[in-house]
Amino acid sequence: MWHQYINATSVDEVLKILGEKAGSARIVAGATDLILELERGVRKNIHTLIDVTRIPGLDQISLDEDGIIHLGPLVTHNDCAASKLIQDKAFPLARAAWEVGAPQIRNRGTIAGNLITASPANDTITPLAALNASVTLVSTRGERTVALKDFYTGVRKTVMQADEMLVDISFPALTKTQRGTFIKLALRRAQAISLVNTAIILDLKAGSIKSASITFGAVAPTIIHAPEAETYLTGKKLTDDVIAQAAELAKIATHPIDDIRGSAAYRHEMVRVITSRGLKSIKDKTEKNGFPSEPVLLWGKQISGNRPQIIKTSASIETTINGKKYSFASGHEKTLLRLLREEGELTGTKEGCAEGECGACTIYLDGKAVMACLVPAPRAHGAQIVTIEGLADNEKLHPVQQAFIEDGAVQCGYCTPGFIMSAAKLLEENPHPNKDEIEQAITGNLCRCTGYYKIIQAIEDASQIKA
Repeated sequence: MWHQYINATSVDEVLKILGEKAGSARIVAGATDLILELERGVRKNIHTLIDVTRIPGLDQISLDEDGIIHLGPLVTHNDCAASKLIQDKAFPLARAAWEVGAPQIRNRGTIAGNLITASPANDTITPLAALNASVTLVSTRGERTVALKDFYTGVRKTVMQADEMLVDISFPALTKTQRGTFIKLALRRAQAISLVNTAIILDLKAGSIKSASITFGAVAPTIIHAPEAETYLTGKKLTDDVIAQAAELAKIATHPIDDIRGSAAYRHEMVRVITSRGLKSIKDKTEKNGFPSEPVLLWGKQISGNRPQIIKTSASIETTINGKKYSFASGHEKTLLRLLREEGELTGTKEGCAEGECGACTIYLDGKAVMACLVPAPRAHGAQIVTIEGLADNEKLHPVQQAFIEDGAVQCGYCTPGFIMSAAKLLEENPHPNKDEIEQAITGNLCRCTGYYKIIQAIEDASQIKA
């Protein structure tokens, strides 16, 4: 899929390569979109991948002295969802990040990548637009900061040049008088693309709305504001009648299309519905309902400090799998899933969908659960990897494995390795999860046989074994 894979050690190195490759190189961090684009032939001219995940300092979330929040280009969706700063000072973004994909996807996919992919259905663009965010782009030619409202030119189109790297996302932190939320409407509870989504931020003073920011995704070629509704709300109290009228006005801004996931007419009506829901939740102070105080991350014990170390590109992939050193001279052009199965002969990790939907290929990469089918094989260089084969301890089954057997949580068994890996990482992170947390942990894993009841029971029972 690619001819050259470079583990970059600095931003300067990245910019030099981008400038030299004249559009044939692409930066890779999470790769959750790029891998699929390469496999499907959408990106036929990309021959070099530049891995930036080893560059230090790019994964920071910070608040500066001017009240501006900064996200580095390696900040993942789970980083955002777990950040107390984002939860307190940019809640719509925290909620949107938490609703992206599943834990394994959120552990790899970055906020920067979500912005650059530029799909109007991408969840985190909507709250960032409502927050009046900007992005900083650098190249060997210099640096520029672009307001997010000016960054997009169409569906999957931006003003970003081929030799530029996004190095910062910035936006004002919400003040004490501002409150907001994010609402996503999709065809299922997890692992779903938005049919419609909205971010709403209101500045409320003395019971009246000083200003309003309402943005929508998946209803136009780019993320859009609802100016008529924003203007109407300004100066008014948030009554039921005002909410109803603002929701009607919000529809004016949208121009949805018919597609396989929903009709334009349905989306148009849902704009009104979710606007009303969002405004009502702010009025009732329930906008944070349903958002967990401790989101399930599948990070395990090491919440921080498990970032990979700087490592240079090598002719072979030198890695550690299940505590054993491996050296792969071939397989550089594959996904990590195929490298493990074909070169490593570790066939417990299964290929179900090969596009990050089923979770059968769940493994641990540097301590975090990820979908191996969406990770480039060379990312294994210098990494610590655990597969289902390495979960048992000295031939003693892991408590999750034991519970799956005793509770009959296995039928055909194809999806089972992925479920067990997700469940084991959950119990490492939280030894006593409740049912909702168990369900969140396995949102990235699909089973066509069991109906999930026995799987959930097995995880509950495994938590008791560990106790």
